Amino acid sequence: RSEQARLGAGVVEEDTEEWQRDPGFAGLERVGGVDLSYIKGDDSSACASLVVLSYPALEVLYEDCRMVTVSAPYVAGFLAFREVPFLVEAVQRLQQEEPSLRPQVLLVDGNGLLHPRGFGVACHLGVLTDLPCIGVAKNLLQVDGLVRDELHREQIRSLQKEGDTFPLTGTSGRARGMVSCGDNSNSSKPLYISVGHRVCLETAVRLVKSCCRYRIPEPIRQ
Repeated sequence: RSEQARLGAGVVEEDTEEWQRDPGFAGLERVGGVDLSYIKGDDSSACASLVVLSYPALEVLYEDCRMVTVSAPYVAGFLAFREVPFLVEAVQRLQQEEPSLRPQVLLVDGNGLLHPRGFGVACHLGVLTDLPCIGVAKNLLQVDGLVRDELHREQIRSLQKEGDTFPLTGTSGRARGMVSCGDNSNSSKPLYISVGHRVCLETAVRLVKSCCRYRIPEPIRQ
């Protein structure tokens, strides 16, 4: 908790790059996606992946997928301590091997500010790499009074078309993230988008939408 609080003090919840302020993201050329996927039935063997895509064409420029042995135990609310070291290593390898392909933003399969202490995987990775990061989750993390109740399901059903959104405002009154209909083929399975680092929520949502060919944004899907 103390480490999360120390690192969390470094999170920047606003746009820091010129391309973020442009309506069409002019100047954005490389978008990265990261994920750690576990072998079914084995919570210690995982594949750590980093993929960099061109923008706006969303063509793969670089990929790094490595099997890793995860030794830290899973503790709710502290997933980053289990996964982030491998993702940081992937970013560092890219920096050494192909520095010209360093992503200008990372989409992270997980949460950012949508976290019990406002410091999820996307925040953790963002602070350690100093890269703009966005959390993109497939399920609602129930924090700050946010629950997947009938009201929440009704709000999801109200997402009629691609691009529809509604804010995730907790009992604290703070917008923890945004629910977005990633593609119009299945609005019953939205995305939960939250700020990781060096990006505001509005920009995060716009960028994730622009990276969706299917439900999951292309950098993470790849």
